[in-house]
Amino acid sequence: MTSAAAALPQPGRTKAFLRLVMIEHSVFALPFAYIAALTAMFQLDKNIHWGKLLLVTIAMVGLRTFAMACNRIIDRELDARNPRTANRELVTGVVSVRSAWTGAIVAVVVFLGAAALLNPLCLALAPVAVVPMVVYPYGKRFTNFPHAILGIAQAMGPVGAWIAITGEWSWDAAILGLAVGVWIGGFDLIFGSQDVHADRAHGVKSVPARFGIPAALYGARACHAVTTLLLVWYALATDAGAFFWIGLVIVVAAFLYEHTVVKPHDLSRLNRAFFQVNGFIGIALFVCALLDLLVRGLTV
Repeated sequence: MTSAAAALPQPGRTKAFLRLVMIEHSVFALPFAYIAALTAMFQLDKNIHWGKLLLVTIAMVGLRTFAMACNRIIDRELDARNPRTANRELVTGVVSVRSAWTGAIVAVVVFLGAAALLNPLCLALAPVAVVPMVVYPYGKRFTNFPHAILGIAQAMGPVGAWIAITGEWSWDAAILGLAVGVWIGGFDLIFGSQDVHADRAHGVKSVPARFGIPAALYGARACHAVTTLLLVWYALATDAGAFFWIGLVIVVAAFLYEHTVVKPHDLSRLNRAFFQVNGFIGIALFVCALLDLLVRGLTV
């Protein structure tokens, strides 16, 4: 293959990179960014600003893609030692480290570009959002609570989305961001429980590895109880209507189901809890929040 041909986009490589960063998992973070952005628009002038919403989407996907690429690059040697992750693209060579870094750089440039197009405060704070995305993969090497770093990283989504619309800090957005961070940190406790044996064997730090699976699952329950309280606080702070409260009832029911299907002695349904239930939670609450805003006067 000539150098010119190698420089051209390769469809197979692109698909492999998208598998590497699990692009479909943007569904976990995007709905809450949309809730924040649309609520900010409602408070601003009750109109949906589609251009800004598109830029928020681009920024969120760009930053998440960068974060996942960095995670996979930094963790590739650990992934090779874990039977669950040994087939990941960087381990098998389907995606080269160089290609992964290229994708990560492109993604972060896209993120910074979207932030610059939104407003000056977004651009000024953009580097702050990048830091925890890089720190998180290293967290499991120096703390038993890397889940908290992941939570901080994810909490920035709703806050950033609100700032993207208004150009100003919002405590309402901070409440929602904290709810998202605690929620994702909680289900990361569940997800990390399947790697206890490999983590202990190779010195990877986490709550399940240090304190055991039962403690991790109890911690996840506590996190999701706190998440519920924070979402109630957010609903009260933003004068949410009936549809949002219906969404909260759905979220609580999903949490109860999630913690019913995952047990310390039986993790066989963990993937259902992690991927299906948590994806459902974000989408369900977004739909209810959108309906609530439209009923209260948000103009499409």
